[in-house]
Amino acid sequence: MARRALRVCSEPGCPEYTQQGRCPDHQRQAEARRGTAHQRGYGTRHRTRFRRGVLDAQPVCVLCRQKPATEADHWPRSRRELVAAGLDADDPQYGRGLCKPCHSRETAEHQPGGWANQQ
Repeated sequence: MARRALRVCSEPGCPEYTQQGRCPDHQRQAEARRGTAHQRGYGTRHRTRFRRGVLDAQPVCVLCRQKPATEADHWPRSRRELVAAGLDADDPQYGRGLCKPCHSRETAEHQPGGWANQQ
C-alpha cells in the first residue's frame, strides 16, 4: 500500500502534520460543528421514504449507467434549497440514484467544502 505524503493541517494557523485534510483535533471539532445525520435532517423518514424511493425507482446510477445506485442524491436542488422553498425534501421526486464514486464526484464539484459549509 502506498503511503501518502504528510502535509500541514488545512485549518488556518495549525502547524500539525496529517495525511488527510485536518489534524485529528480539528477533524473532531469539524464533526462536532457538523452535527449528527439526524440533526442535519437525515433521520428515519429520510431513509425509509426518500432513500428507498429513489433507489427503488433508479437502481442503476443515472450518471455512469454502469454501477448499482447506492446513494440517493437530492437533485437538481439541494436538501437545504428544498427546505428553504417550503418543499418536502424527503419526497423521492427530488432525488436521483447514484453510485458512490459518482455521488462523491458530484458533491465535490457542486458543494465544495460540503453541505455544512454552505450557509
